[in-house]
Amino acid sequence: MKKEERSRYQVYVLRSKKDGRFYVGMSEDVERRLSEHNRGQTRSTRAYRPWELIWVEGYDTRSAAREREKYLKSGVGKEWIKRKWSGSSAG
Repeated sequence: MKKEERSRYQVYVLRSKKDGRFYVGMSEDVERRLSEHNRGQTRSTRAYRPWELIWVEGYDTRSAAREREKYLKSGVGKEWIKRKWSGSSAG
């Protein structure tokens, strides 16, 4: 897993251990956010628990992180995620 924790904002990719689907998000505290996803506190991810963290990228500004998050949620970004992690172990 790529991890850049020194940056203020992180864009992360989760993979559902239930069905293998991916989720992309942004946070200042990825570990807290992962815990919230796994406790069912995020409506959109609740049904697909448990989640594992497979990728983190760090950014110094919220706008840069948001731009990357939007890209990863786009069709091209989703394809990149699928090619990188579908059918293999994380990383």
